[in-house]
Amino acid sequence: MAARVWIGVDIGGTKTAVVLSAKPPAIQGRIEFPTIPAKGPERALGLIRDSIWELVRGERLKISALRGIGISCGSPLDRVGGIIQAPPNLPTWIDVPIKAILEEQFDTACRVENDANAGAVAEHRYGAGRGCDHMIFLTMGTGFGAGIIIGGRLYRGTTGSAGEIGHVRLTRSGPVGYHKAGSVEGWVSGGGIAQVARRAVREARRQRIKTTLAKPLQDGLTARDVAIAAAEGDAIAIQVVRSTGERLGEVLAILVDILNPQRIVIGGLAPRLGEAILAPAREVLRHEALAATAECCEVVPATLGERIGDIASLCVAMGL
Repeated sequence: MAARVWIGVDIGGTKTAVVLSAKPPAIQGRIEFPTIPAKGPERALGLIRDSIWELVRGERLKISALRGIGISCGSPLDRVGGIIQAPPNLPTWIDVPIKAILEEQFDTACRVENDANAGAVAEHRYGAGRGCDHMIFLTMGTGFGAGIIIGGRLYRGTTGSAGEIGHVRLTRSGPVGYHKAGSVEGWVSGGGIAQVARRAVREARRQRIKTTLAKPLQDGLTARDVAIAAAEGDAIAIQVVRSTGERLGEVLAILVDILNPQRIVIGGLAPRLGEAILAPAREVLRHEALAATAECCEVVPATLGERIGDIASLCVAMGL
């Protein structure tokens, strides 16, 4: 019998990856390209279609070998209808019926899931969440969200919107995330870190404090710039990372007190920044959360690393 394969599509604000696998989490083929939201969805949809064809042909398979396609993408989206509804990192993707488009083109089932839920299942099944009955996975990338595992199963909530912790307002004012000033996403996402860093650099200039972040500020300062500068010992960058960790700790305390998980797994920026951001987060968690619930909860970086988006989309293809 000819091999049968799954296709996973991980759509982010910066990049989109299309992967092929016969036995997840192993990946046989992968194509990545910039998403470029400013150009709208049509360009990316065309590249997704072309990438699927290229991967299938590269394995010398027929299109009938596809067992299913999984789409992992930021919310909001209609999971059942398979419609992407202009998430903050894809503002031009307004009501894109990606499920219907790909099912018509490839004559196979296509499933759609928000990236936090998909990432939660991937880490629970293959990564840092293995062995946990109750786990929270946090996406810490361009945006910020949570996937919740309760009793070993993904919890979606009544309308499939459980876990949108990024939308919660943490302070009355502050950096903007999820179209809301002072939101969790504004404070602890990659986009939020960049906003905080820009303000910190401007203040450093006023005080005539030197920082290597001054040059990236002119070109569009990013969270990646902050991470690199912090690793190189830049004082302003180190302070930005620490203050972000403290805000993250406030978020962890809320989640721990409400959901009482065994483990919180943080993906995206957290594995890259490591203890520089996790240590202050754990410190605040211990002070803010109920002692018993904080004591029983581990806070760890995701272990699937750069592969998590790929594996998460394959989990969606397999029906989670």
